[in-house]
Amino acid sequence: MSHRKRAWIKKITNARCASKVAVDAKQDASQSGCQKLFKVKVAEVRTANMEGKLRRRGKFSGYRSDWKKAYVKLKAGEKVPEFAEI
Repeated sequence: MSHRKRAWIKKITNARCASKVAVDAKQDASQSGCQKLFKVKVAEVRTANMEGKLRRRGKFSGYRSDWKKAYVKLKAGEKVPEFAEI
C-alpha cells in the first residue's frame, strides 16, 4: 500500500480501519504495507472486491472501475494514528 495507492482510509473504530487498495493486491501485501505506513502491528486483514457502479451522463452511460477494499484489524493495545499524525 504505497502512498500513491492510499487514496482513502476510513477509521472504523480505534482498532479497525478500511482502505482502498490496488485490485491485484494480496492480503499479505496489504498487511505489510499497513504495518510499515502506520508503524502498528496488524492482527488480520480481510479484503472485498467492490464492483464499479453504473453512471449516466445524459444519454451516455458507463461503469466506474472495480476496486478492492481492505479491512485491517489491529492487535490488542494498538490504535490507528490520527490523520494529522501521518
